[in-house]
Amino acid sequence: MTAKTPAAKTSRTPKVPVPGKATINDIARLAGVSKKTVSRVINDSPLVKPDTRAKVHALMREYGYAPDPQARGLAFRRSFLIGLVFDNPTAQYIVNIQYGVLDALRDSGYELVVHPCDSKSEGYVDGIRRFVQQQKLHGVILIPRVSEDEALAEALRAIDCRYVRIASVAMDEPGRMLVTHDRSAGAEAANYLESLGHRRIGLITGPKRYRSSIERGEGFVDALAKRGIQVPPERIYEGGYTFESGVAGAEQLLARPDRPTAIFACNDEMAAGVYKAAQRMGISIPGELSVVGYDDSPLASQLWPALSTIRLPVRDVGRQAAGLLLTQDAAPAAVMTAVTPHLVARDSCLPPQAV
Repeated sequence: MTAKTPAAKTSRTPKVPVPGKATINDIARLAGVSKKTVSRVINDSPLVKPDTRAKVHALMREYGYAPDPQARGLAFRRSFLIGLVFDNPTAQYIVNIQYGVLDALRDSGYELVVHPCDSKSEGYVDGIRRFVQQQKLHGVILIPRVSEDEALAEALRAIDCRYVRIASVAMDEPGRMLVTHDRSAGAEAANYLESLGHRRIGLITGPKRYRSSIERGEGFVDALAKRGIQVPPERIYEGGYTFESGVAGAEQLLARPDRPTAIFACNDEMAAGVYKAAQRMGISIPGELSVVGYDDSPLASQLWPALSTIRLPVRDVGRQAAGLLLTQDAAPAAVMTAVTPHLVARDSCLPPQAV
């Protein structure tokens, strides 16, 4: 009977991770360092040698490894997630705000989480509170109209959540506010139309529950009043910041026997609706009707004739709001952060035709 020979030992080749699916353990093994060292590299710890740091970063890029912000938050007892909370019907505005926030967060280690809501629904403040607590957010950016809700701001303060409010007027302490000066922008639109010689002027506002709508509309009407021009209630239409409401408002204003020679629509989507209504009614722009919008969204230059509008640098607003949130703990702002809109004159306005 022959003795069994012991089985030869087989060498195991370390498993190579699939790009995009590597874990922190894979990166540590490939770099020949501990998991703790990789974690220190991720969080820019000064305790790692430069050559080790470079090697780990190179492997992370090669294998597409990206640390989980929630896992980082657990490890460091703080969150790396920023929330963007909004109730706004203008899709392009939201997209531009997001781009601006992402500009500010790039290379910061923070990630963006978006949370649309309906501020008209019951319990929406509680829903936002749950969102903040469940995601363990570092802080939130609030844009109109939710930024104008004091009950929401109080709820966030009660759970010690950092926040920045983007609004047309100052509504909080400087470190928590970015102001967009909508009233002065409305006045600039009024002064421009008056300078062209318009006296019969219509106004399509946003919803009254939006502070931005009030500020833009009142700024416009007050500036005209100072120049001796009245905008009677019958030449003011409350829209909804939507294309459809712009169509409806323009149809009502332009059907009047004393129809306006110019219309200020409080955002570009409603201004586009004015174009549609004017086309249906055979009214030429700018020959018979001058139009001014608000926001200077991509739509403004795509319309024909190109729309004169108030330029609000929305992407810059998002970038500054995120920057304010990230530095809130280190150095609370003593001066209110503000962005000032201004008029961009294009081809949609001319002096009124002689009657």
